[in-house]
Amino acid sequence: MADFYQTGIITTLHRLKPNNIERLEADLEKFSRIRPIGLVLPALYTEFETFAMQRIVAELKSVRYLQRIVVALGNATEEQYQRARDFFKEFYTPVTVLWMEAEGTVRLLNLLEERGLSAGDGGKGRSCWLAYGYLLAKRDTDLIALHDCDIVNYERQLLARLCYPIAHPHLGFEFCKGYYARTSDRMHGRVTRLFIAPLVRALEGMAPGALFLKFLDSFRYPLAGEFAMDINLARVNRIPADWGLEVGVLAEVFRNCAISRICQVDLADNYEHKHQELSPDDASKGLRRMATDIAKSLFRTLAAEGVVFSDEHFRSLIVRYVRMAQDTIARYYADAMLNGLKFDRNAEESAVHVFAQSLSAAAKDFISDPLGLPLIPNWNRVLAAIPEFFDLLGETVDRQARQPVARTA
Repeated sequence: MADFYQTGIITTLHRLKPNNIERLEADLEKFSRIRPIGLVLPALYTEFETFAMQRIVAELKSVRYLQRIVVALGNATEEQYQRARDFFKEFYTPVTVLWMEAEGTVRLLNLLEERGLSAGDGGKGRSCWLAYGYLLAKRDTDLIALHDCDIVNYERQLLARLCYPIAHPHLGFEFCKGYYARTSDRMHGRVTRLFIAPLVRALEGMAPGALFLKFLDSFRYPLAGEFAMDINLARVNRIPADWGLEVGVLAEVFRNCAISRICQVDLADNYEHKHQELSPDDASKGLRRMATDIAKSLFRTLAAEGVVFSDEHFRSLIVRYVRMAQDTIARYYADAMLNGLKFDRNAEESAVHVFAQSLSAAAKDFISDPLGLPLIPNWNRVLAAIPEFFDLLGETVDRQARQPVARTA
């Protein structure tokens, strides 16, 4: 059973009893009449060939409180785009599949580039950002929820718990982050357990009083891909285009939202999705690449808050991080033993070694280029440069959705 302890500086909403999904959904149906809810699902086509996506679609078919669902589909051919649309036939909620490779979508992205407003390279960040823009363009949703499409044990209760704190008219939250445990016969979530948590605490020792670090350390699962927010946050937040997406989103929320209006919610007893490879021998892939991008996002955010970094700071940070991570491994070992879980201590130590390499690479990149890749601009800036962009986006996506797609034999 969950505890009810409030830690850190943001509100934690716990899972104190088995939920009555009927009660949650009945309330959300009432709330949504006043504050309509949109759902964004970023997905690669390959995910439509998995059991996880089939389960997610089956669960969402029963949901009655959503105003719209936008599926941001990437890495798909025209035929695959049609197959993806077929998944959502006979849905109660209107579903729009925003095909990232469609000619019209590509023209809009090129228009942004021509105006100096890059939406970054293809990936989850760009897909989410464009889906937010479509919902903003339709002007009929007041809050947006987002979750990944590789959740093997998905239940629609996850979505209800994610939306509830923002949709409820008397709670006053504008941003809600999900959290959960990730275990099978062992612990998962290596980047969260062995990189983010010890790195943030190592940084806190070097920058005492940095509110952003205290904020970040308050989240039980800062890399969770599930969150909900007021539509106005989607309008003003910038988005990283790299693997630093989740940390970058939290940095923008920290910048644009009062802490008292931010919460995290326990979504599920356990959460199972695909696992990334560590990729120790290739710095451009897997968790090694992810850790590098996350660290650079952290450094940029802290620098913007006035924290000064130098070569000496980074050398000390890497040593502090490794020490903190090793202490963390000892804690998780004890936790695993108590709960009868497998625990490969050598694999954990090896992961820390790889993450230390990522941290060193991130430090070098930051010293040579403190600004790094530009964030995807917020929608206010886009509309200042191209006032008609929402009209163009809405018309382009809706026109594509109306066109029949010829199937290959």
